[in-house]
Amino acid sequence: MGLLLDVILPVFVVIGFGYSMAKWGGMSDSTVDALMWFAQNIAVPALLFRQISLIDLKTSFHPGLIGSFYTGGFLCFAAGFFGAWKLFKRPLEEAVTTGFACMFSNSLLLGLSITERAYGPAALSGNYAIIAMHSPMFYAFGITLMELVRSHGQGLSGRALAVKVVRAIFSQSLVLAITLGMIVNLSGFALPAAVDAAAEMLGKAGLPTALFGLGGVLNRYRPEGDKGLIALIVGVSLVLHPVATYGLAMLFQLDVASLRSATVTAAMPPGANAYLFAHLYATGRRANASAVLIATGLSIFTAWIWLQILP
Repeated sequence: MGLLLDVILPVFVVIGFGYSMAKWGGMSDSTVDALMWFAQNIAVPALLFRQISLIDLKTSFHPGLIGSFYTGGFLCFAAGFFGAWKLFKRPLEEAVTTGFACMFSNSLLLGLSITERAYGPAALSGNYAIIAMHSPMFYAFGITLMELVRSHGQGLSGRALAVKVVRAIFSQSLVLAITLGMIVNLSGFALPAAVDAAAEMLGKAGLPTALFGLGGVLNRYRPEGDKGLIALIVGVSLVLHPVATYGLAMLFQLDVASLRSATVTAAMPPGANAYLFAHLYATGRRANASAVLIATGLSIFTAWIWLQILP
């Protein structure tokens, strides 16, 4: 119970405070949008840029760590896709958005916050390794598959598809920050002290601001849509993904720090990007939005269970 009170609840108290201020405290949608814009485009990218530029790439990007988390993620996509398509008889486009929600865990806002509170800042190198590939890989996969489904194999050349995917990926500030951090890291270039200090200051503001803003964003979601589809997304995200990742991590004999990073990240609920992807293609929006809201609430307890299991 101490883990629930000391590690997990503070994260969700910040989210809940943002939710309450948006619902009853008079915080407008435009204010929430401004907070999230600052967090997602300035503060959190500064955090990622600095951390990626500093981590030891050789030790952080362990093949077993990446393999266990992302194999689990693509397994979850398959479960969500075929569940929506075959079990619930949804169109292929909605099946893609369902699969995307199942695999796109909230690795950044919740995964980083809970791992740091549970195990300390020194335990985050594995999280940053996962995050460095998270959005680029899953967005590339999701957009490519959606465009192929929409074109039915016709009307979109390979070059046009590649341009569309690359443009969509690199329009994200987080991806640009990760890429720049990788460049600095590989070049061996030392950041000027003033730049490093500014990035550190912005980074410290990133997660609290983003968590508070996330609460305001969740206030906009309503538990609507197909109950079975929502249950599928929630179950795959909170149960299948961490179980599969944990099993693979044990199979790969990961060290304790990597096991923690991979499993905690996999145990997180779908991120807001699950809804944004559905919104981008105007399909599956209600189910994905509801799943984000419900899974985020339930993850208070599922995250506590995993922190009890992990060494």
